[in-house]
Amino acid sequence: MSDAEFFPSALGTKDHWDAVYSCELQAFQEYGDEGEIWFGEGSMTRVVRWINAHTIPHSSSVLDIGTGNGMLLVELAKAGYSNLMGVDYCADAIALARSICEKEGVSQSVKLQVTDFLDSFSPSEQFDICLDKGTFDAVSLDPSDAQEKRTQYVNVLCTILKPKGLFIITSCNWTKEELLKQFDKEFEMIDALPTPTFSFGGQSGHSATALVFQRRGNS
Repeated sequence: MSDAEFFPSALGTKDHWDAVYSCELQAFQEYGDEGEIWFGEGSMTRVVRWINAHTIPHSSSVLDIGTGNGMLLVELAKAGYSNLMGVDYCADAIALARSICEKEGVSQSVKLQVTDFLDSFSPSEQFDICLDKGTFDAVSLDPSDAQEKRTQYVNVLCTILKPKGLFIITSCNWTKEELLKQFDKEFEMIDALPTPTFSFGGQSGHSATALVFQRRGNS
């Protein structure tokens, strides 16, 4: 999707996500329903599989940006990773993620924090890996000033990710070429994860884009 095709949306507002996770937290408390996995379980599995395949040390520090229900961190914890953190600006999302981590027995491996990644997140140390599954998409739909928010996102990402650190992003709004344009000043793409394809009207495409970037810099 090009910049010209982006329109402000409730999906880009905190009010929307507060309402979503209020409902999902209630559903978990009443029925044990862990809630929606953005882009499906396959998108989560691809990220975990890629990290495992590249023999990244289990002690690596990993941040999940806009963690939601925290299921990606749960799967990484089950794969042996022990230095995991998830942030979200929705308090109910973090409450849900914390409850799920406790249920799955991985609380000791996962730290969770209510914070606005763009405005108030200030970790004490930089991360080895940052993950994004849908958060940059939501930022891109912010009704206030999406272009400024995207620039701010990249700036914050460069502040909290180590030089040569990895950034793995899954998006349903941006193509590979568009993500490269957004991030190529500070990042180099090192891999593209396979995603489902679709065909319509004689044209084919991908329902999502998943890329692995490495932050430029030596120190």
